[in-house]
Amino acid sequence: MNVVCGFEGLPADPGPAAVALGTFDGLHLGHQAVLAALRTAAARGGLQAVAVTFDPHPLTVVAPPGQPFLLTTIQERTDLFASMGIDTLLVVRFNAQLREVSAASWLEMLAGRLQARHMVASSNHAFGCGREGDAGLLRAWAGVRGIEVTVVPPVRNGGAVISSSGIRERLRAGDVRTAAQWLGRWYTVRGAVVAGDGRGRSLGVPTANLNVPPQKVVPCPGVYAAYAAVAGRTHLAAVNIGVRPTFGAGAQTVEAHLLDADQDLYGQTVEVAFVSRLRDERRFPDLEALKAQMAADLLAVRGCLGLLGSPGAG
Repeated sequence: MNVVCGFEGLPADPGPAAVALGTFDGLHLGHQAVLAALRTAAARGGLQAVAVTFDPHPLTVVAPPGQPFLLTTIQERTDLFASMGIDTLLVVRFNAQLREVSAASWLEMLAGRLQARHMVASSNHAFGCGREGDAGLLRAWAGVRGIEVTVVPPVRNGGAVISSSGIRERLRAGDVRTAAQWLGRWYTVRGAVVAGDGRGRSLGVPTANLNVPPQKVVPCPGVYAAYAAVAGRTHLAAVNIGVRPTFGAGAQTVEAHLLDADQDLYGQTVEVAFVSRLRDERRFPDLEALKAQMAADLLAVRGCLGLLGSPGAG
């Protein structure tokens, strides 16, 4: 996959393309349906399959949220796009100037620079200044220019429309299982391992303290069964998110204990895939009670990951 940063990075003659519109934070099942339609249109027309995304996320400019909201960093999103069979990813910088561009002007920019012959979007995608553009405007605009359009209906799970905002809500409630079903994969966070206070190792359960990007959504505090990938290997893991109240509440951390792994992880990048929430974070009366619970948590992780299947398994 070719990654192009900004319109200025495009060649003068990129060749005719099928273009998918969206922000694509999360690349959930709804987004994947759009990309499947993109691939179909490109193959049928002998076109390049081009997807467009933004960095930073438009919300950071239009209405900065008061809490972390990204389901994917731009690097994570790029990695996911690369696995989904498109030819080119155009990463457009979203800023105050782009915010003021009308829906029609945005389509003109895309169609002109990308030589669009076919455009694909979800039926609930909004674009342009004030989110004035919708599927109806796209069809009307493209129709008079001879550009084909595919509008992809929403994808549902249990009657609910799959959306990035809905996934954020479920993660903030700790429902990582439903989030995974909507994403079509386990929800992940990744970060470099930084030095902690060493309490886990002193208790016999060393943990990797992850430096997670500040805008990235982290599931609500608690203990989770997870998979942890590092240096090309995947391990079972118990992940604690919270403020460690037994030792006096501090800043929230994401700490992963990799089962059956005894290695120095400092400075390495670990990616944690959340499978199931095991329990709330809570304060224990003494270290012995905490150690007993930690032992129970590790057994629960083994049992959970031995019984649960893929995100689509229900």
